[in-house]
Amino acid sequence: ILIKGGVYLEELAQVQVLALDKTGTLTQGRPHVVTVAPAPGESEASLLAAAAAVEQRSEHPLARAVIARAEAAGIGVSSASDFEALIGAGARATVDGRRIMIGSPALMTDNAVDVGRLAEEIERLESSGQTVIVTATDGRTLGLIGIADVLRPQASAAMADLHRVGIRRLVMLTGDNPRTAAAVAAQVGVDDFHAALKPEDKSRIIGELTSTYGHVAMVGDGVNDAPALAAASVGIAMGTAGSDVALETADVALMGDDLAKLVDALELGRRTRRIVRQNIVLGLAILVVLVPGALIGLFSLPVAVLAHELSELFVITNGLRAARRRQ
Repeated sequence: ILIKGGVYLEELAQVQVLALDKTGTLTQGRPHVVTVAPAPGESEASLLAAAAAVEQRSEHPLARAVIARAEAAGIGVSSASDFEALIGAGARATVDGRRIMIGSPALMTDNAVDVGRLAEEIERLESSGQTVIVTATDGRTLGLIGIADVLRPQASAAMADLHRVGIRRLVMLTGDNPRTAAAVAAQVGVDDFHAALKPEDKSRIIGELTSTYGHVAMVGDGVNDAPALAAASVGIAMGTAGSDVALETADVALMGDDLAKLVDALELGRRTRRIVRQNIVLGLAILVVLVPGALIGLFSLPVAVLAHELSELFVITNGLRAARRRQ
């Protein structure tokens, strides 16, 4: 657990609400393609070839899943030009002279691409917990790709432990669709979730939570999470899986993909705060007793000095308890 300063250790002790990204944080960030549904007139190979050509320029975990499926099927992928990442929504690029766009159904609707004929299939896939991405060109769809990610095995236990250490509310933030988000939220045991979010939406919700509850922490791993990490009282990045932007923006980095480290970080903050308070109370109590006692002659100077030095030794020893790992 890398904590970038004492002020962030103090913030960890005061966190009341924890917001978590879904992909790569609650899930393993290694999604795989489950469903390939080409539109009429298209083949599975042509759909995957178009999608993979755009996605090969993207860093998103869903992009890697599409490319892996195309490679497994032995499909040749053309090079893409004029690539444009649509943060939180998808991407587009020019492939073999065609402008290909890939992303969420909402992105297609926003760009006047008719997905009405695929609405039932989209709803079915999303209800089964899959993330649906649509590939389109020239205002028409080439087909759907359904992608599923696997929850981290310790996710549910970690959520219960977070409540145990004093977190009042756990909120999941995701750019995924509401149906898939609801399925994941129910499985991991968070208190609330917000879906279909863009990066600016995540930071806005962090601001709203801060206004309501005070100290809010945000846990994320991707470029899309950076604004929310910066807006939170303390931003926490999943270290080894996190993007460089997330790691740079965050105040705390978990140098491993284990959510139990998140619980350890919060416990460490709270333990440290308790120890600091104990030491302050002890120091003030010693002064309250020794100073008046020395002034009225109740204690001789050597006794007062000895008592003061012993209290400092006790404070140091008490502080060292923060370094002791709880089993």
